[in-house]
Amino acid sequence: MKILAVCAVAHPGGAEIGLLRLARRLLARGHALTLATPAAGPLDDAGLPVVRLALGGLERGAGARAASSFPRARRLAAGHDLVYLNGTVSGRLLPALVGRRSVLHVHDIVDRVPRFWSLADAVLADSAAVADRLPGLGAHVVHCPVELDVADAPAPWPPDEGGGRARPVVGFVGRIEPRKGPLDLVHAAPLIRAGAPDVRIVLVGDDPYDSAPEYAAQVRAADGVEHIPWVPDGAAVMRHLDVLVAPSRQEPFGTVLAEAMAAGTPVVATRVGGLAEVVTDGVTGRLVAPGRPDELAAAVLEVLAARERMGAAARERARRFGADAYADRVEAILLRAAHRPLTTA
Repeated sequence: MKILAVCAVAHPGGAEIGLLRLARRLLARGHALTLATPAAGPLDDAGLPVVRLALGGLERGAGARAASSFPRARRLAAGHDLVYLNGTVSGRLLPALVGRRSVLHVHDIVDRVPRFWSLADAVLADSAAVADRLPGLGAHVVHCPVELDVADAPAPWPPDEGGGRARPVVGFVGRIEPRKGPLDLVHAAPLIRAGAPDVRIVLVGDDPYDSAPEYAAQVRAADGVEHIPWVPDGAAVMRHLDVLVAPSRQEPFGTVLAEAMAAGTPVVATRVGGLAEVVTDGVTGRLVAPGRPDELAAAVLEVLAARERMGAAARERARRFGADAYADRVEAILLRAAHRPLTTA
């Protein structure tokens, strides 16, 4: 197949990283991929042909501006067997693709399903929690891909002083924004230290879209935690953690959890969205209520005490999210979509 993969941003986040993991495997299987991005950025260096395709912007109400790109979208689609719309913002192009084969990949838990999403030849969803919000679309739950062979890279935080036994490290890896809940880990830090006085608590990440500057400033200024700026390979950080914490208020899947598990790191996460589809409570980590730093702290201490047992179970259960198996699932859906009769109305 010749696939045009449309991205809403030029700076890779979770959806784009997942697409690149899929792309590498599809290329190895003889398919061809071209990325369409709205502007120059790091995705230009992904090793794939790149074209520009504007989508109107990410802000609310920007979708109408995407109509100006409909003629270009149709021309680009004409040179490909399938258009892969990576996310709901990319889905704005579906009305322009009538008569062309397309797949819409929904990465978010949505509140509203536009009628034109039914124009897609197939719809992919990151989790059952995402698919449940897509009635009538027959969404395929594919989860998200992780690399099972975790890169060997040094920890991005300074080593312990004194040269003694390394202290246990509890960490958060992700965007510093309210939806991800890192401030809950900050508030839980004193309770965690009360039960494990030598623990280090690190928060790795930034707010690349400057979506909540006051919130991010609170997190960065907090005492008792170490803040590490964004790192290019968050998955490589996981092997240096004893527990990964994901205190999200909403999450469609939780790739960061699966990446930690692949590295043999147990996790503590909130029972929201698709996170319960990743974490087996009491086996690979713990699930707690969102917005409860007290429960978060208790769960971290419990998982620290069972780190070896839960870490081994986590590594084993992460195999179902491996990128090779993911490519098998998605490739089969893409091939079926590419060979469906064309929609003409």
